[in-house]
Amino acid sequence: MTSYKTEQEQFWSGTFEDDYVTRNCDEFSIASNIALFSKILYRTENINSLLEIGANIGLNLKAIKQLLPQVNLSAIEVNKKAVKELEKMGGVTVYHQSILNFQETNKFDLTLSKGVLIHINPDYLPQVYDLLYKRSNHYICLAEYYNPSPVTVNYRGHEERLFKRDFAGEMLDQFPDLYLIDYGFVYHRDRNFPQDDMTWFLLEKR
Repeated sequence: MTSYKTEQEQFWSGTFEDDYVTRNCDEFSIASNIALFSKILYRTENINSLLEIGANIGLNLKAIKQLLPQVNLSAIEVNKKAVKELEKMGGVTVYHQSILNFQETNKFDLTLSKGVLIHINPDYLPQVYDLLYKRSNHYICLAEYYNPSPVTVNYRGHEERLFKRDFAGEMLDQFPDLYLIDYGFVYHRDRNFPQDDMTWFLLEKR
């Protein structure tokens, strides 16, 4: 039996995440992701490898592959059902494990978190920031729910499962050689390419 360090890991490895997989598997999401990542990746260069933490079924990776056909994709995912969908994509190195147990030493041109840090136990965020930082050769992208100060939000009837804060600001404070390249907001009422009210940040190691 797999052991988890936090209640949040246990939550997302189980049946709730299975339901999430079922809810989030449409082509409109991929189109919206293509629009989003085209803005973000425009500010980068020479992206040949990418690691996404908490990749779910790969909707972000599918969009990025459309924009950067040459990129080598890797993903960390804790949920078994989501992993099976990731493996069906082909061309993706999949690590079926918790982010908090990830031990690989490979480095990537870009590390990515989209809608994942918001679900991490806040006590373990410095460890996840360290993973994103150390596994990156150059760029780090965060797309999360922003709040200037940490808050906890009820998530579909569950407490302690969704957290808002200034994730990018905390990484900039934790790692002095990180530089903020760009940031932006995507709105759920966008008429063509809606997203879930996320703020994205592109950071660079210098």
